[in-house]
Amino acid sequence: MYYKLNAVTQRLIQSAPSAYNPQGLRITVPTEAPPMIFATPTKYVSEAGNMVEYLGHNKVPDLQKLFQKSDGIPVHLKGGLMDKMLYRTTMALTIGGTLYCLMALYIAAQPRK
Repeated sequence: MYYKLNAVTQRLIQSAPSAYNPQGLRITVPTEAPPMIFATPTKYVSEAGNMVEYLGHNKVPDLQKLFQKSDGIPVHLKGGLMDKMLYRTTMALTIGGTLYCLMALYIAAQPRK
């Protein structure tokens, strides 16, 4: 048995199988194609007439040589003094935080009198 929604009373009523059309699922075919969003052609940087030059030295090859050199130093310490200070500060804060958590757990485990 087929049912449809009555437009006046907003209740379900019986309908014939030939008139069965689920509400909200109507077959619609667009009459014309939707407009293209990116209809303009893309220009590559090499095609641009007035290309702005990068005003500076490319440091990537130098940094690749520095970080890929196998000299036994870990990659996170190859940056020099600043990397060593950041590494040591991070390790100190990690150890200090762990000790503080253990101390807080010990204090929380002791019953109050």
